Amino acid sequence: MKIRLFTVPNLLTLMSLMCGSFAALAALGLGDLRLAFWLLIAAALFDFADGFTARLLGCPSAIGVQLDSLSDMISFGFAPASILVALYLRADALLPWDGRVQYAGALLLYLLTAFSALRLAKFNLDETQRAEFCGLPTPAAALLCASLGLIEAQGGFSLAREWLLLLAVGLGLLLISPIRMFALKFHGFGWRGNELRYLFLAACAVLIFTLRTYAIPAIVVLYIVVSTVRWLVRGRPRG
Repeated sequence: MKIRLFTVPNLLTLMSLMCGSFAALAALGLGDLRLAFWLLIAAALFDFADGFTARLLGCPSAIGVQLDSLSDMISFGFAPASILVALYLRADALLPWDGRVQYAGALLLYLLTAFSALRLAKFNLDETQRAEFCGLPTPAAALLCASLGLIEAQGGFSLAREWLLLLAVGLGLLLISPIRMFALKFHGFGWRGNELRYLFLAACAVLIFTLRTYAIPAIVVLYIVVSTVRWLVRGRPRG
């Protein structure tokens, strides 16, 4: 079987991977959380473009699927955890910790990377996640982490180390949870069948207009809450 490595979709996937790698470097090596945020935004855009381009050109491939998961692992698993570590190292603690405990806490933040790996592996095998997701999508968790870095870099609020650890654990559990979360995949452009998506996008526009930078974590939290309520109302089908 001939495998084509350098197709247009694969090159876009590699761009997403590179942006995620540079985001981790910006956060840990340069201490530039603003740059890390925009690099993750670029990674997300390239991640969207690779699948769209593959469908447009009619050239989806098995290697593209594998490459996409590897890229997502870096951009939406390792990079956001690295941003949390960068925040952790400059944050205050609520409790007195000695040096070894602080170091262990930083390592624990990479549980988010481990849970992201489980989430991506499950997605590759679960055929029910084409119209909706089972668990929080990794790009949503990554955007939440990156937005906290951006807010801190702009002089906004910063979370204590204990809250960052709880956030990493909470996001990790949401990634592998059975909660069915809606996808922004429209069925045509009509209102019927797309009601929730249009209402959610309208709410996002209002939040962006009113909250500016703070809108990003608010949007992710809104997505989690709406999806969870929807899942509970529908009778909690298992993932």
